Amino acid sequence: MQRVQLSAFVLIGGLIASTAAGAQTVSNIQKPEKGQKIEKSVKASSFMRIFGPAQPPHGFVRFCEANPKECDPDHGQEARFEATAERLMELDDINRTINREIAPATDLEVYGVNEYWTLPTTRGDCEDYALLKRKRLIEKGWPVSSVLMTVVRDEKGEGHAILTARTTQGDFILDNKLEDVRLWHKAPYQFVMRQSYLNPRVWVALDTRHGPLATTISGRIDRSTE
Repeated sequence: MQRVQLSAFVLIGGLIASTAAGAQTVSNIQKPEKGQKIEKSVKASSFMRIFGPAQPPHGFVRFCEANPKECDPDHGQEARFEATAERLMELDDINRTINREIAPATDLEVYGVNEYWTLPTTRGDCEDYALLKRKRLIEKGWPVSSVLMTVVRDEKGEGHAILTARTTQGDFILDNKLEDVRLWHKAPYQFVMRQSYLNPRVWVALDTRHGPLATTISGRIDRSTE
């Protein structure tokens, strides 16, 4: 697919979707009961709002135990990342590159278990794509606090993992199901939880049903937004 120009990437990137890699179930995110309506998160801002602590996915906890350096914080880098036009294009390039580089496959197919978070080499599922994109961005100079693993319910109500890029221009998502990078509120998802920018081992709720209101967390830097 031809590279999307920066203006289109920022303004109308949410209109384009292509890759057919399927969503895989993420621990702690259950599919709603039959007939239950799926409500999308409140999306009135380009910046996500948090609602307190959340229990990290089991697969993520095991990933950190096996790869502790991948889960270390970058102290002193808590402010939103000032992403230049070149940096925003970097998001687009890495998202497209890894979506082509890694073939979609379930953890059961590759590892023989239902959920296994890892850095993929040739095949992987949604969280593996996101972990690899996170690693590549950090290697290019993105702060750990600006590239955050995120769990959503997709358009089918199934658990799905993506990567959030937390910038002064807004919160952008990198997704193996979408070829373009877009602002979070342009995605057809219900946002559930995400890594905290203060500590990558800590997760916070993006939905009031998954954590109490917590002004002490959301108010530390941006008050109503994290």
